Amino acid sequence: MNAHTAPSRTPLLVGCAAGFSGDRTDAAGPVVDTLIARLSSGPADQRAFLIFETLAERTLALAQLRRRSDPEAGYEPLLDALLRPVLARCLQHGIRIVSNFGAANPPAAARYIRKLAAELGARAPRVAAVEGDDLSSPDQLALLHQQLGSRMDRGRLVSANAYIGAEPIAAALNAGADIVVCGRVADPSLTVGPAMSHFGWRPDDWQRLGRATMAGHLLECGAQVCGGYFADPGFKDVPGLAEVGFPIVDIDADGGCTVGKSEGTGGLVTEATVKEQLLYEVHDPAAYLTPDVVADIVGAEVRSDGDRPNRVRLEGVRGHPRPTHYKVNVCTEGGWLAEGEISYAGPRAEARARLAADILRTRLQGLDLRVDLIGALSILGDDAGNALAATPDRGLRDVRLRVAATHEDRAAAERLGREVMALYTCGPAGGGGVRTALTPRLNTVSCLLARDAVPVGFRMIEEGSE
Repeated sequence: MNAHTAPSRTPLLVGCAAGFSGDRTDAAGPVVDTLIARLSSGPADQRAFLIFETLAERTLALAQLRRRSDPEAGYEPLLDALLRPVLARCLQHGIRIVSNFGAANPPAAARYIRKLAAELGARAPRVAAVEGDDLSSPDQLALLHQQLGSRMDRGRLVSANAYIGAEPIAAALNAGADIVVCGRVADPSLTVGPAMSHFGWRPDDWQRLGRATMAGHLLECGAQVCGGYFADPGFKDVPGLAEVGFPIVDIDADGGCTVGKSEGTGGLVTEATVKEQLLYEVHDPAAYLTPDVVADIVGAEVRSDGDRPNRVRLEGVRGHPRPTHYKVNVCTEGGWLAEGEISYAGPRAEARARLAADILRTRLQGLDLRVDLIGALSILGDDAGNALAATPDRGLRDVRLRVAATHEDRAAAERLGREVMALYTCGPAGGGGVRTALTPRLNTVSCLLARDAVPVGFRMIEEGSE
């Protein structure tokens, strides 16, 4: 190992600049500014990482569909917008980048990053692509079919991916990668991998891995822990939400962490925001399953870090041996989702919207319609329409009718849009602002697959490599 990869006991800085595909593309700038400032004032062996979490179950399947049309596509569509503002500065200041924005095509994303660095006049980065999550080999598909049976339609398969862990990320960093591009890794592993590399942890150091996993869990949703998803005006007020900052954690050599945020930004980090994010999507606090470790937050303690604002310490997390199997998501083609909307306003608007819904039910027999009256009943309604039927007409003067249906056959689904459009002149009176959409649907099923059936690793992507 060189000085850049040799184990250290100096706390590690990890900042997050995206919590999902489609997140704000200007978040990375303040995070990188803060990391650079802290590197310049910290110990000589201080190291910093920037992570982007941009992948979800459906996101990956959609990426696979894009790759079918273009072999050099299939990675995060906002990759350029996310990286262009900060890539040169990260390379200049030694801030290494780890992300799952490789989606269905990490090697192509890695090649694009090298091209982008050249365009920016930055030094050529060493970019690694993590491999192994894509379970498309015949033997792996056969194993999945044994697990899922009729729930897995191999003729309509879109993607099959395992949630792999931090080890190949750490290995790539130990090999000197400046940037590690992943596909489907578990979200906390984006943080655990850098911590394993920085501190030299073993892959069975369960206590430290458990703590780092929860540090990654606090980071992975971006601005949520900085007050974004927390905000509820008049109940949980958050200042400067339009310019909410993104999180930065300090991880120590034992895996404990302190959460903060980028300087000069809005939002806040408090015991309450950290507690909410700590519990977010955790079904069993004693057994938060990841491919790296089973984290246990039953004894976790959250407290403000002295008098420093926007600094919260997490301690008391434990770790247990990791699961023997990987979680696998399999996505298949699921037919079509048809949607249509039309607005009614003025006297008897609600009655006209309800009549329009009745007309569509009559004319679209054979489609199971979901009907919402936006402004009267929508989110709290149900697909069968029972809640709407039981809700009396309140004489609302501003209502938007939304109808939706799914069908395996595209032609049958397309009827919905045509019928909503026809309401313009076929009545009832005063409808306007029609919008329709037809979207391919994806079905997702999950199972477990033994770790030895999912070999993982990485490879450095050189210029022109395939």
